Amino acid sequence: MADLPTHTIVFEILTRLPAKDVGRSKSVCKQWYALLSTQDFVKIHCSRSVVSSNQRVLLIDDLTCSVRPIISNNNDYGPSSTVTFPFHHQNNDVSILSHLNGLLCVCLNHTYELLLWNPTTTAFKRLSTPDSHGFYINNLDAIGLYVDADDDYKVLHIKRRSGVLGVYVYSREVDSWRNIPFITRQEYLSPHFNWSAGTFCGGTLYFTVCECWIGGTNVVICFDVNSEQFKEISFPPVPSNGMVQGVLVNVKNVLHMFASTGMFEMTIDLWTLQGDYWIKVLSCPPIPPISLSLWCDITHYVTNGNWFVMTKLGKLFTIEMDMKPFECFYPVSWFRGFKGAVFV
Repeated sequence: MADLPTHTIVFEILTRLPAKDVGRSKSVCKQWYALLSTQDFVKIHCSRSVVSSNQRVLLIDDLTCSVRPIISNNNDYGPSSTVTFPFHHQNNDVSILSHLNGLLCVCLNHTYELLLWNPTTTAFKRLSTPDSHGFYINNLDAIGLYVDADDDYKVLHIKRRSGVLGVYVYSREVDSWRNIPFITRQEYLSPHFNWSAGTFCGGTLYFTVCECWIGGTNVVICFDVNSEQFKEISFPPVPSNGMVQGVLVNVKNVLHMFASTGMFEMTIDLWTLQGDYWIKVLSCPPIPPISLSLWCDITHYVTNGNWFVMTKLGKLFTIEMDMKPFECFYPVSWFRGFKGAVFV
């Protein structure tokens, strides 16, 4: 290492390499392996990769999986490349539950098994164990993927079974599950409450917990990934005279929420979290009733200030946040976890 350029120059070069080349570079020497394994390197490498020309969308359809580049100037996809699933699966079997830095936590729907999967390297790890850890049930469980201060990637699994709530943490470093305490209100264990997937932001996993009827209770559960302590904070102060749903998004390590409320007309506000309080960023006009075929999913945020949204049929659109936001696209969410954006 003494004959190599300074640490700073090496760092700057390596953070600009493609992900597969970074993986290969880990075998150069122990010093490079340690450098490339730090969370600082991961964050900077990901931030330099998130430019319009590098944007990709991963599409899972029945038995196939493909990656397509995004063509930003016409909101379309380029030619696809097939990704081979490295694990056995059945038709329409793979559901993506959480993602972080290119690592996916997925569920095999026919066996309920949880897996960690890196589509770039094709590496995967089954998280299920003989003692019933690592099995996911839709509409009852919640999953959050995060990394702690020791650069250990972990999965938080919140399980609701017959009125009993269990919270478990999987560590990739030690390859095992363990139970952690979670004292919360008994009513949150009811299936009448819908738990979102966890959104990792600033060392905390955030979950929305929303009661599935008009005027119900809506809160945000926060999990500090280093102290492993939970706390509850309030929802943004939105009207409760209709269905209420919040969609959490991490934008440059600041937590945002698209909070929607209404019944036959939906009102949507964008909020940002400062401390334990929500600050309204902007609002959009009420949305009249629309066909559900127009509903979309917010997929990710790009560095030029725009949101990408995707219809349920896979069509891609853009919300231009810096140019009259919400003039054409209305980010919304809906009962039982239908979340995303309406294209008018």
